[in-house]
Amino acid sequence: MADEQSKSLKEQFWDPVAGFGVTFRTMFKKVVTEQYPFDKDQHPTAPRFHGRHQLNRWPDGLEKCIGCELCAWACPADAIYVEGASNTDLPDGSGRFSPGERYGRVYQINYLRCILCGLCIEACPTRALTMTNEYELADNNRADLIYEKSDLLAPLLPGMEQPPHPMRLGDDEGAYYRGEYSAPAPAATGQEGDK
Repeated sequence: MADEQSKSLKEQFWDPVAGFGVTFRTMFKKVVTEQYPFDKDQHPTAPRFHGRHQLNRWPDGLEKCIGCELCAWACPADAIYVEGASNTDLPDGSGRFSPGERYGRVYQINYLRCILCGLCIEACPTRALTMTNEYELADNNRADLIYEKSDLLAPLLPGMEQPPHPMRLGDDEGAYYRGEYSAPAPAATGQEGDK
């Protein structure tokens, strides 16, 4: 009883009502409802958003990944598994998956562990691994959230050839890294040459 009488008017009347200040301020504002699954283009992601990973290709279709495993070493969540293998140069020039000596035979990213930090991208010496703006990575099955190399590879664009095949651009692998590309052979693009 003595405590209630010693409280000031502010403590008795204003303080309990002030706690509802945020409620009273937002009570009469218009409600904003996001129609997320049906209207995704309302707020596009930022250009540098870290979404799903992608393994890139060279302009002739060979993979940029050389199986160096630096991305797996840089991953703080241990979500990347890479197994490199040597390119086999057969007499007909086939058997090459990347322009270097090696390629990533097995490439897996476990999105149950991945924290989308982007450290793997910074570690990649050939810029083979980048991140897209795709952010819908949920699934109802844990096994489907382990992306294999086939899920991560960039699609073949017009003029690209499905590896393995010999290098179509430049004379050696150094030409790839220096950007000295020659035009792809007509057989590689599937187009007839001008006669």
